[in-house]
Amino acid sequence: MVDSMLQLLFVITFTFLAALYILAAICTIIVFVVKRKKKHQDKGEKSMHKEVSFSVLNFDGKSMYEEITRVTEDFDSIYCIGSGGQGSVYKAKLSSTVTVAVKKLHQLWDGEKNLEEGFLNEIRALTEIRHRNIVKLYGFCLHHRHSFLVCEFLERGSLAKILSKDEEAKEVGWRKRVNIVNGVAHALAYMHHGVVQPIVHRDISSKNILLDFEYETVVSDFGTTKFLNRDSTNWTAVAGTYGYIAPELAYTMEVNEKCDVYSFGVVTFEIIMGRHPGDFFSSFSTMPYSFSSSSSALAAHQMPIVDVLDQRISPPTHQEAREVLSLVKIAFSCLHPSPQSRPTMKQVSQLLSTQKLHLSKPLRMITCGELLALDPLTA
Repeated sequence: MVDSMLQLLFVITFTFLAALYILAAICTIIVFVVKRKKKHQDKGEKSMHKEVSFSVLNFDGKSMYEEITRVTEDFDSIYCIGSGGQGSVYKAKLSSTVTVAVKKLHQLWDGEKNLEEGFLNEIRALTEIRHRNIVKLYGFCLHHRHSFLVCEFLERGSLAKILSKDEEAKEVGWRKRVNIVNGVAHALAYMHHGVVQPIVHRDISSKNILLDFEYETVVSDFGTTKFLNRDSTNWTAVAGTYGYIAPELAYTMEVNEKCDVYSFGVVTFEIIMGRHPGDFFSSFSTMPYSFSSSSSALAAHQMPIVDVLDQRISPPTHQEAREVLSLVKIAFSCLHPSPQSRPTMKQVSQLLSTQKLHLSKPLRMITCGELLALDPLTA
């Protein structure tokens, strides 16, 4: 009887202790899971914050992300002010009364890396360079739903848009056009010669030149930029906008600063003529670097230079004409078929500041051939 009672007590005690052990184990597992989940949530929130926290305006990264998606109504098309190969640009007015331009990357599909690489490339470029004629980066977001750059908003939009509209183009007189060219030149000179590792933009075109309310120039869209290695040849795939790409890129994959110089020459002519100069180039062929005697080349040489200028605005004054014709001559030097014969952007920037052509007769009497026959440009 005593043995039976002891055996029963042992079973009850063992069962109770086993139950306590199992309960303790379950509690331990629950606590572990809860803590781990909380840790992951905190980590996720910190990661989210880190993804959008960079900002030169001292915005809180996470709140910036939430406010931008709110004020653009989750990037509704009514706020879209432009679109390109890499993404769309939205106008966002933040509660701080600051208006920003938000460049949102197109949705990535599986295996599509070019857009992401370009996006990261643009972040790197804009965080490493600071210049009054280069667009300012305020912040960026790397998020699975939306990836975007937050940049300064330029009131007048792109140069291409302005030149395409007669009424807006008429507001841009010769003095403003000279200043626009100067701004682009200063930006490129800084990128090529003012930083430790030279940067080639590779897509200088009128659509990537923005103007503020005072017509001050800002170069934008750095998704195709290339950081050059001085100690080796820089090979890359062709990038840029048709009509602005240097001709040598048709047969070589080597990129250098002279590719931007050529594009700058095209843009300068576009500013002077009020339209893309494709037809003008074709009539000149490779002149003034060849001695073609074709009828089209001779006609181009005999063309009054005043006919090349944008006809929507009044002809330049004598003082303005000296600067405008200097631009034309500089632009021609930038379009030399041989990259080695083009000036550097540092030389161009210096020439724009110092060179003013002496005009021996009225502008209306000067032909393109006479302009090109003037003393060659020297740095």
